[in-house]
Amino acid sequence: MKHVLLSAVSAAALLGATAASAQQRVVVGHTLSPTSHYAVGAQAFIAKLEELSGGAFAGEEAPAGQLGGERDMIEGLQIGSLDVVITSTGPMGNFVPEFLALDLPFLFRDYDHARRVLDGEIGQELLAAVSGSNLVGLAMSENGFRHVTNSQRPITSPADLGGLKLRTMENAVHMAAFEGMGASPTPMAFPEVFGALQQGVVDGQENPITVITASRFWEVQGHVTLTGHVYSPAVVLASPVLFDSLTEEQQGWFIEAAQASAAATRAEVDRLESEGVELLRSNGMEVITEIDRAPFQELAAEAAWPVYTDRFGSEMIERILAVE
Repeated sequence: MKHVLLSAVSAAALLGATAASAQQRVVVGHTLSPTSHYAVGAQAFIAKLEELSGGAFAGEEAPAGQLGGERDMIEGLQIGSLDVVITSTGPMGNFVPEFLALDLPFLFRDYDHARRVLDGEIGQELLAAVSGSNLVGLAMSENGFRHVTNSQRPITSPADLGGLKLRTMENAVHMAAFEGMGASPTPMAFPEVFGALQQGVVDGQENPITVITASRFWEVQGHVTLTGHVYSPAVVLASPVLFDSLTEEQQGWFIEAAQASAAATRAEVDRLESEGVELLRSNGMEVITEIDRAPFQELAAEAAWPVYTDRFGSEMIERILAVE
């Protein structure tokens, strides 16, 4: 009887080990804090994937640049060392030039316009285009409209940007826009930004309120101006090494999980946009909400738009502007 009982226990243990080994672990990486809108999106991805797969896939979040900067993580997807990444589209122009159009300053009118573009034909074309760079585009997500912070002075006109060392993403369009507006753009991977601001390597940076609040930039920056100079999308990407190993049904789970991630991220962006300004003020930042954007727009567009149009023409821009 004792032998039978031990055999039953051993069999149960073996079945448990087999079930555990059959469960596939998927790591979702991003560069922002564990309380950020990216984290909300990552957790929504994991929850939906685990739900759809009945537990066959188990997700794990790797926030705060644990797996590297955004460009590093995208390259990791290409070689299969990473599984899934939520990234801003800023570095994507280095891999898929079509994405550069999204970074043009003062292109999108508002959130409704941007979301209609990304949820429609243009967004689907961009997701499909990443396959040419050995990546899998799962869903378009969101950061929000970008604003300028700095440690030196209030920004109310382009002249106030003169001479400021401003961290930007490694993106030719963004750098050209700030050069046009008089700043000295300094490209830098996001995990390095807080330390660079703290040490005075750069005077300021530009990001959506979602990122400014999640990063607690009020600890190293005193001024923020809601310039809204660029709408910053995000994208959920997968490694083709992982994705191509899946069945068609499993691939569908990943796409649906990415769509759930994007929806949750946008909802968090909406919440932070409505509450973030007061949070920044309550933590000591001077927030300038109203400026004359026309001078910023004129200088930025004149400098940055040709970076795109000289290479790719104006068709994509015209299509985006035409979306109602």
